[in-house]
Amino acid sequence: LLILGRAGTRTRLTCCGLATTARFLSTTTTDGPLPVNVEHYTSGWCIDDISDFTKPGKYNIMTYNKISPKGLAVFPQDLYNVSAAEEQTNKSNAHALLLRSHKLQEEQVGVAVRAIARCGAGTNNIPVAKMTELGIPVFNTPGANANAVKELILCGLLLGSRRVVDGINHMKDLGSQGLAKERVEKDKSMFGGREVKGKTLAVIGLGHIGAGTARDAASLGMNIVGYDPGLSIESALKLPREIALADSISSAVAGADYVSINIPYIKGENGTHGIIGKDVISHFKPDAVLLNFARGELVDSEAMKQFLDDGQGRYISDFPDDVLWNHENAIILPHLGASTAEAEDSAAAMAAETIRQYMEKGTIRHSVNFPPTSLPEQPFQTVRITVVNKNVPGMLALITEAFAKAKINIVQQINHSRGDIAYNVLDVDPVTPDGAPVSLNELQKEVTMLEGVLSSRVLFGTPGIGYARNVNGEYFV
Repeated sequence: LLILGRAGTRTRLTCCGLATTARFLSTTTTDGPLPVNVEHYTSGWCIDDISDFTKPGKYNIMTYNKISPKGLAVFPQDLYNVSAAEEQTNKSNAHALLLRSHKLQEEQVGVAVRAIARCGAGTNNIPVAKMTELGIPVFNTPGANANAVKELILCGLLLGSRRVVDGINHMKDLGSQGLAKERVEKDKSMFGGREVKGKTLAVIGLGHIGAGTARDAASLGMNIVGYDPGLSIESALKLPREIALADSISSAVAGADYVSINIPYIKGENGTHGIIGKDVISHFKPDAVLLNFARGELVDSEAMKQFLDDGQGRYISDFPDDVLWNHENAIILPHLGASTAEAEDSAAAMAAETIRQYMEKGTIRHSVNFPPTSLPEQPFQTVRITVVNKNVPGMLALITEAFAKAKINIVQQINHSRGDIAYNVLDVDPVTPDGAPVSLNELQKEVTMLEGVLSSRVLFGTPGIGYARNVNGEYFV
């Protein structure tokens, strides 16, 4: 809610049956005051409890899981309050959520939440489809843990080449019998292996992790075959020059000594569940080594077991598998891919920076459900307003018409869409042609309550204010 008033006055308001107090301050720029009042009181379901969670004038970030302190340091303390969810009795006033592996439930996303970021690449633990319906962008951190995962893949490559784990277990057994020194030379022939130099590695998926794996494996003297139907220019530039690109998974793995899968897990029809199944495995060499540090569900465990039973192949993964966990030709590790301090720091810092760019400027990058939106410099003495709406015909015309009716000039605007969502950024001149002061509260309500609009933000004034949502035909601020 926005109320015209003198700077410093206090007015009693009521929202959703709860009374609260709003403080109105004059907002200034380097050239003096702008004749607008755009301050909302902090939004949320429990307005009376806001003092338990936040201080006026800051963005409120709530975290699930333990997030790297180095990453959280990206949030300036003068602009952000960062709190762990388990420390809060009232969780309804968070402006953004930051998490790692926490399984986020819809009821944990309060009405004030305007962004969610995961410190990691996958977002299977977030109800992305529902967040899209609510007009909330979900962000991830692609590439932040790529080096950590790549290094573990290279470790798996060597574990699949030499019977290192078997040798370690054997030496422990001998040690317990006091026979280690006596047998160490005699028994080493039990654990023979092969070198990776000159061997062929098929890399399925050439994103951040796949490209890095291909590049470093090539430096070990390996021949690289790659497959990725959606290969980006950025990833292509990171590939070794000698790589051979295949036109299918089957053709990529045929003749490969090692196969590394680095693709996302996608459920449903045309998804990737069990994509490494009987048909693909039938093209494997009898002694091929499969490296799966992407997702356990990508591999058909029964088909892989049959392959391991019939030949000299091996399976190395850091995902639990009820079928293969104890197979003599499988090495199943804990899920260690991104479990390094450096990866956790990098992912948290990237997630925090992504949230900052969205909260403060409206920029969208690394979102899994919103369109990428790189914004130009905001014109001097303008107010930035963002609108999230369903991607249906005629919405942009309705939104701009509301600004025209209010006699507010749009200096520049951007409209991008992705699937069912459209995202608009409008920089407006807050002064009418006749110089009269304008109030944005009624305009924001009118725009937000247009059929098809999900939410709007006024990026001006005190951090955390100016957010409004259309929730099933009801106006929430």
